[in-house]
Amino acid sequence: MDEMRAREVLTAAGFSGAAELLALGENAVFAAGDLVIKVGRDATGHPELRARAEREVALADWLAASGVPAVRAAEREPRLVEGHPVTLWHRLPDAVRPAEPRDLAPLLTRVHALPAPTDFTLPRRELLGGVERWLTLAGDAIDPADADYLRERRDGFAAAAAALVPRLPPGPIHGDALPRNVHVGPDGPVLVDLETFSADLREHDLVVLALSRDRYGLDPAAYDAFTTAYGWDVRQWEGCAVLRGARETASCAWVSQHAPANPKALAEFRRRVASLREGDSEVRWYPF
Repeated sequence: MDEMRAREVLTAAGFSGAAELLALGENAVFAAGDLVIKVGRDATGHPELRARAEREVALADWLAASGVPAVRAAEREPRLVEGHPVTLWHRLPDAVRPAEPRDLAPLLTRVHALPAPTDFTLPRRELLGGVERWLTLAGDAIDPADADYLRERRDGFAAAAAALVPRLPPGPIHGDALPRNVHVGPDGPVLVDLETFSADLREHDLVVLALSRDRYGLDPAAYDAFTTAYGWDVRQWEGCAVLRGARETASCAWVSQHAPANPKALAEFRRRVASLREGDSEVRWYPF
């Protein structure tokens, strides 16, 4: 799905006026007046995409009822427009400043205190579920030995993760707990992007920032502010290395799918695989 196709769906949904493209990734996200409109990929033949949109809207209602600051849906049901799920959201006030890791901690604390919803079912957080698809998309652009290495890591970490004994009680998690998914408005931090909400080990949400500290250049002081605000550092848990290894495997495989058309992605993929093979946990990983 490109911007042109997304705008066609937007027009078919009844939004023919000027709309500002905010993001184009798994969804196309537009701002139109007081609304934010998310156009999903074509769900024809992929009913899980429509189900995901339905769950995200239900999640927004559930979080509102639970008192968790988060984006709010403007319509209670997704629209299906020319095969694409379309969801409408109330536009948030302009941010007063960029979000920081410490802004994420109180939001996670509130989410992690919630029991599972009763009106719908949250999926497991399948970190490694996309590895095979991404490696297949990479095809001959990557060394087959690297692909086999990542498959072996996937299988090993999947088995190890299944045997973990959590420190925290399992339950609802955000699933992609990063500052980019927090909006700091005049009334404080708000959670955004609810698509990855899951029911799984709460430690999943905490390992994300630990990995950001070690691999992606997050300021250690900012990480310490997060752990202080949350009240616990997941690196103290013996299972941290397993969830970290699973995330690293998935992140490396995710880059591989871009290698056929992007030389920078291929170089970054090779950097990441080499650091995993060498067991160097501090080699910096970069966007491309």
